Amino acid sequence: MVRVRYAPSPTGTLHIGGARTALFNYLFAKHHHGRFILRVEDTDRARLVPGSEEAMMKGLRSLGIVWDEGPDVGGDYGPYRQSERVKRHQQALEQLLAQGLAYRCYCTPEELEAEKKRLAALKLPPRYSGKCRLRPPDDPIYQSDKPFVVRMKVPTEGETVVHDLIRGTVVFENRILDDFVLAKSDGTPVYNFAVVLDDHDMGITHVIRGEEHLSNTPKQILIYQALNLPTPQFAHVPMILAPDRSKLSKRHGATSVEEYRQQGILPEALVNYLLLLGWSAPDETEIMTLDQAAKWFDLDRVQHTAAIYDYKKLEWMNSQYLRLLPIDQVIEYLMPFLEDLHLDLSKGPALPVAVELVRERAHTLKELAESLVFLYQRPTSFDPKGMAKHFHVESTPARLRTLAERFQELTVWDHDHLVALYDEEAARENIKRAELIHPTRLAVTGKTVGPGLFELLEVLGQKETVARLKEVATAIEEERLIPTP
Repeated sequence: MVRVRYAPSPTGTLHIGGARTALFNYLFAKHHHGRFILRVEDTDRARLVPGSEEAMMKGLRSLGIVWDEGPDVGGDYGPYRQSERVKRHQQALEQLLAQGLAYRCYCTPEELEAEKKRLAALKLPPRYSGKCRLRPPDDPIYQSDKPFVVRMKVPTEGETVVHDLIRGTVVFENRILDDFVLAKSDGTPVYNFAVVLDDHDMGITHVIRGEEHLSNTPKQILIYQALNLPTPQFAHVPMILAPDRSKLSKRHGATSVEEYRQQGILPEALVNYLLLLGWSAPDETEIMTLDQAAKWFDLDRVQHTAAIYDYKKLEWMNSQYLRLLPIDQVIEYLMPFLEDLHLDLSKGPALPVAVELVRERAHTLKELAESLVFLYQRPTSFDPKGMAKHFHVESTPARLRTLAERFQELTVWDHDHLVALYDEEAARENIKRAELIHPTRLAVTGKTVGPGLFELLEVLGQKETVARLKEVATAIEEERLIPTP
C-alpha cells in the first residue's frame, strides 16, 4: 500500500510551498488508494513557535487536505510527533556507533569556524576535516566530560545515487559529502537522521517533498544503507518562484495560507491554484475539485522546472469560484468581511439577492464585500472624474428629479419596466439612454462602474432609489458635490 507523509516543523504559519507539498502527497495517496500521514517534526525546540502546530493543521483542513494518521487522530504507527520518538533515534545512534559507522566529534565551534575560514581562503568548499574520525580508540578524550556531536562516517570513495521519480537519476560523489552530524551535543537527533528512522518506522513508501531537500537525500540514503533499511522512493517537486524567477517572498505578496484568507481568496480557489503550480491535468482542465484531481493525479505529470507564481491567475481562479460556488457557501465565507465593514444588513435587500447581483464582477471576497456597501448605506463620496463628467452638466439635477418622479409613478418595479422608462425619457429629451444611465449610477452608488444599472435598481428598491436621486439632485444644486481637482 502507498504510504506518504507531510512532515512540517511547527515554526510558523503554513506557507504555500508547504501547502502544495501536502496537497501533492494527499492527492498521490488518494489516487493510489493509500494513506496520507501528518507527522510533526518538532525536535528543534529552539525554533518552535507556540500555537504553530494548531495553526498549521487548521490551514491544511481549510484547504480540504485531511490526513488518515497524525498527532490528533492517532494511528498504528505513532507517535506522530518527532519529539516523542527520540528514544528510538538514540537506540539507532548507539547501533551506528557500535558498528563503527558513526563517531563522536569533539571539535569546538571555534575550531570548526577556523577550519571553515581556512578552506574559504583557499577557495575550497566548507567541509569537515575528519579530524575526530582519525582518533584512536584509546584516546583519553573519550573518557572526558567534553561535549561532542555524533557524525556519520561517509565513504570517501564511490557515489550515492538518487533515483528520483520526477528528476530521474541524480548522482552524488561521496568524496564531496561531508561527515555530517547525526546528533547534537545534547543528544538531540538532527533532521537527516530522525527523518530516516521515522519514515521507515511509519512504513513510508514514497517521500514527496520540495526540491530544496534533494541535497539531503544522498545523506539519508547513506543512513538507510548503514542501518540496513529499505529505501523509499523519492520525488522532489519543483520550487515555486516569483514572476522575476527570484525566490518567492513577502515582497511578492501573500505567502501564507492565512494571508490569502485575509485577502479574500477562497480555500477552494487557492488549493486549485496550488495544484497547477507544477502539475497539469491530462486534458488541461484548470478548474477542478480535489476529488476530480485525485482521479488524475500522478507524479508523471509533475513538471521538472520551477513553477512561476502568478497572483493575477490566482485572482482569476478565485473569481471563477465566486461564481460557481452555491450562494449560501459564498455568504458563509463572506460574513467576516462584511462584519469588518460594520454594515447594517437589515437596511437593504436580502443578502443572497445582493450577492447574486455583484459576484460576477468580484475577484476576491474582500472586493465582493466592498461592492455590496452601496446597497446597505448611501454613498458618502462620489468618483471625482464621474462628478466632473456627469454631475456638473447643467441639465443633470433636473434629469435626476424627473427620473425620481417617474420612478414614483411605477406600479411594477422590475428590470423591464425600468428599461422602458429610460427609453421613454431618452426619446422625450432626444438624447442617448447612456446620458441618463451614467448620472443615475453615480448618484445611487457613488461609482461609475458596477452591475447593470437596471438589475442594480431592481435590487436597491423603488423607495431607496427615489430618495437617493432626489438627495443627489439637491446636493448638486447647492454645490455640495464638487469634484476634487
